[in-house]
Amino acid sequence: MVAFPEARRPGGHAALVLAVAVCYFAAGRLGLLCKLSVDGAVVTPIWPPTGVAVAALLILGVRYWPGVTLGAYCIVLSLDTPVLYSLGYLVGNTLAPVVAVMLLRRAGFRTDLRRLRDGLALVFLGALGAMLISSTLGVVLLVVTDRMPAHTFWTVWLAWWVGDAMGVLLVTPFLLLLSHAEGPLPRARWREAAALAVVAACVVPPAVFSHFSLLFLVYPLIIWGALRFELVGSMLCALGTSVLAAVAANDQDGAFQGLSRVEIMAKLQGFNGTMALTALLLSAVIIEQRHTRRSVERACEELVEVLEHLTAGEAPPPRPVPEADEPLLRPGDDARPPPGR
Repeated sequence: MVAFPEARRPGGHAALVLAVAVCYFAAGRLGLLCKLSVDGAVVTPIWPPTGVAVAALLILGVRYWPGVTLGAYCIVLSLDTPVLYSLGYLVGNTLAPVVAVMLLRRAGFRTDLRRLRDGLALVFLGALGAMLISSTLGVVLLVVTDRMPAHTFWTVWLAWWVGDAMGVLLVTPFLLLLSHAEGPLPRARWREAAALAVVAACVVPPAVFSHFSLLFLVYPLIIWGALRFELVGSMLCALGTSVLAAVAANDQDGAFQGLSRVEIMAKLQGFNGTMALTALLLSAVIIEQRHTRRSVERACEELVEVLEHLTAGEAPPPRPVPEADEPLLRPGDDARPPPGR
């Protein structure tokens, strides 16, 4: 976890709240560049501010929620929406990330995303679960304020909910990885990373903008990124592809040509969702398996060393104390003691 000593200085808390607000607003303006109209309501296939908000509250703490509210208020001012709807929008878009973080912490979520259970928690609790709050409250207010007919409720609600969830699935893991960055890759790995980037630049644009619907060509790149670069490689491929797919959908080009607005939203959200789930869960499985293998190899080395000392008639050496960031249990074990102890 990244430490922020600025928070302990006078005015440090206010500065970090302002930083969260600025990032939230900037992500919102980027998300509005690829907006779609569904049954008269404007929605975005990917709403990055939700991912920024969840990541910021996970890294900094829930007490920095005013930065989310301030950033959402700045977006409302830029859109010039009515007062009643604005208040509901601020409540929904602040409450959803806060609830997401509380649910994730309740589930024992780790921000390094090195366990499969962390990926599943982010998908079902942080994205699909908590984002029901913002989408439901926002669409209800659209109907109440007569900005949208009631018969279009479920279509707009689904588009809003999936857009918020995609922001969490695509943006939050990327920001959490940045907070745990340890250093640059070795020179030998940079060559493979450059090769992956070149292949992605050659494959992704034709796959997205081709009229033959070649979106499936992206999945081998995600698998390559997950196998060789774990979550960083797979999520970068997924995030870049999602941006290009949103641009193509907004222009009704490529695989989205000749479709209605509802069909475009359904196809885009289905593609983004399956791609994000593949990248996140596959990377989590690979990381957990590699960690388990290293633990088994380390245990075998210790066992061989103990047997050598016992054969020689010597006392076995004391086992080294695990480092502070090394888990004492196997991945997936519950660290809580059994009841009654």
